[in-house]
Amino acid sequence: MTPSARLAATLDLLTLIDETPRPADSLVSGYFRARRFIGSKDRAFISSETYDILRHQARLNWWLTYLGQPITARNRFLTYLKLFEKKTQNEIDGLCDGGQYAPARLEPEEKKLIASLKGHTATHPNMPEEVVGECPEWASEGLKKRFGKNLSKHLDVLLRPAPLDLRINPLKTTREKAAANLMHLGLDVGVTPYSPWGLRIHNRPALGQITMLKEGALEIQDEGSQLVALLVDAKPGERVVDFCAGAGGKTLAISAQMQNKGRIIACDVLANRLKRSAERFRRAGLHNIETHPLTSERDPWVKRHKGAFDRVLVNAPCSGTGTWRRNPDARWKSLGPGLDALIPLQASILESASRLVKEKGRLVYATCSLLPQENEEQITRFLENHPEFKLVPVQECGAALSDLPKTGDYLSLTPAEHKTDGFFAAIMEKLPQSKNETKDISHDED
Repeated sequence: MTPSARLAATLDLLTLIDETPRPADSLVSGYFRARRFIGSKDRAFISSETYDILRHQARLNWWLTYLGQPITARNRFLTYLKLFEKKTQNEIDGLCDGGQYAPARLEPEEKKLIASLKGHTATHPNMPEEVVGECPEWASEGLKKRFGKNLSKHLDVLLRPAPLDLRINPLKTTREKAAANLMHLGLDVGVTPYSPWGLRIHNRPALGQITMLKEGALEIQDEGSQLVALLVDAKPGERVVDFCAGAGGKTLAISAQMQNKGRIIACDVLANRLKRSAERFRRAGLHNIETHPLTSERDPWVKRHKGAFDRVLVNAPCSGTGTWRRNPDARWKSLGPGLDALIPLQASILESASRLVKEKGRLVYATCSLLPQENEEQITRFLENHPEFKLVPVQECGAALSDLPKTGDYLSLTPAEHKTDGFFAAIMEKLPQSKNETKDISHDED
């Protein structure tokens, strides 16, 4: 593809993302599936350019507002070319020449926009800190509470693209064999510092060339997510529930930890995602997993299985602030409940799932959020209302995790400090009945 054609495809994608209420990653994947003629190098450029523009949306929108220009995908695109790629007026004119595979010619108002940006940088002295850090208003208070005077450093790291983390399936390969296979493909591969099952690729591979992914020997999974699954510390032969299993990434890791022995039930209210996960389980050679769709977190299935499981993982729906490196559109695109609705939902899910835990069993609560409201504050409230549970420091869990980062009693990962996505996990153990002084009042009526 010519440089103009690449930019035209980028602009098509940006417009599609603006107009379609779906996550950017699924729209990008669908766009390329419908255009198989686009080669791998062109796909890599178009994807990178698209995500980079999404990462800088707050500043681009600020400039358009400052200059009195409409906020559109095309105007953001032109502003990006000028401020971030430092292209001249003539260069942008040449790229947007209206040819068959090029963006349309510049209108007079667009030429005026580009001229107005001459001599400026991406950041203006009048920009608020949140705009410079590409932080939406809804997350600002929580992130300030979490990071204080170090907020800018953490926001800056969240703007950088994330590497590709992979998890080996120990039932099919070893980390050494998988690393050798990936290096043979010319990939820049290293081991993850905390997860014993993780590999990190620093360049951008075409995933189709990694046959171990197709064979179920490798799975795409951020190191932070791997650590959450490993902290469940499930043993072979135990009974385990992944209460918000989604597409099954952590379910796969837990099942492998159990050496395919025992029983793990993957639950979710999104039945279609569970159905799709079945193929991943089959490919990985795992047969101790069952799926069970729920009508809600208060599904009658929960009451029927009260106290029946050794381990229960609640990977709660959350704001996703810890994944902004991978999902920059999540800052601005509201595709589910807002924070005000998520916090009570998380509490309800945690309370309901806690009923499944047997005495001396463990309940693991996790999010991919950096916000205290979704993390520490949720656990504090839960433990205040449920004296039948006690907090277990994460350093005491998981024999395979001897190199856990020191983050206190909770697992609390950040991209800036640990080079993972932002993840939080808390582990709680259910006390034997004889030690309870408070009757269990966990809403058995539903």
